[in-house]
Amino acid sequence: MKARVTVTLKSGILDPQGKAIEGALKSLGVDGIASVRQGKVFDIEIAGSDTAKAETALKDAADKLLANTVIENYRVEVLG
Repeated sequence: MKARVTVTLKSGILDPQGKAIEGALKSLGVDGIASVRQGKVFDIEIAGSDTAKAETALKDAADKLLANTVIENYRVEVLG
């Protein structure tokens, strides 16, 4: 089974890397960019077929390692 964990900074947390990307896009002539926030995506393969169990395990992994829950949010998607 495949899953995806997407980690993003909580709103209100400064994102210097996002600001740097925003500036670089503007300097490259990419128009219409209002702001950029960067994050992380983890594509994970899980053994078994129990979706609820996989989601619980992924949330545990995100809480313990994949995300800093003080400053980041995460979203777990079991893709099938």
